[in-house]
Amino acid sequence: MLIPHPILGLRDAQEFTYLGDASLLDRPDGMAEGASEAFHDYLYLRDNPAGEHRELWFHEQGDRSWLVVTRNTLTHEITKAELARDVALARRGVK
Repeated sequence: MLIPHPILGLRDAQEFTYLGDASLLDRPDGMAEGASEAFHDYLYLRDNPAGEHRELWFHEQGDRSWLVVTRNTLTHEITKAELARDVALARRGVK
C-alpha cells in the first residue's frame, strides 16, 4: 500500500507505524468535570468501521511526521492524507 505523504509524495506503508483512529487527536480535558469517564472512553472505546475511516500513521522510517490518512478499510484505497498537525490546528480554529 502506498501512502501519499503531503510533503514527500508517495511512500510505502512499511515506512509507517499505524496508531489507530484519528479521533485520538481529540484528547479530553483532564481538568474538566467528568474527566475520568471521558478518558476511559478515549482510551478504551474504539469504532471498527467497514468503509471510509480516518487513521493516524507515524512516518517512523522517514521524516517522523504524523499523518491523518483517510482510507477505505474494505478496499485499502487512500483518498486523503494530511499532516496531523494541520488537522489538529484546524479543529481548534487556528490557521
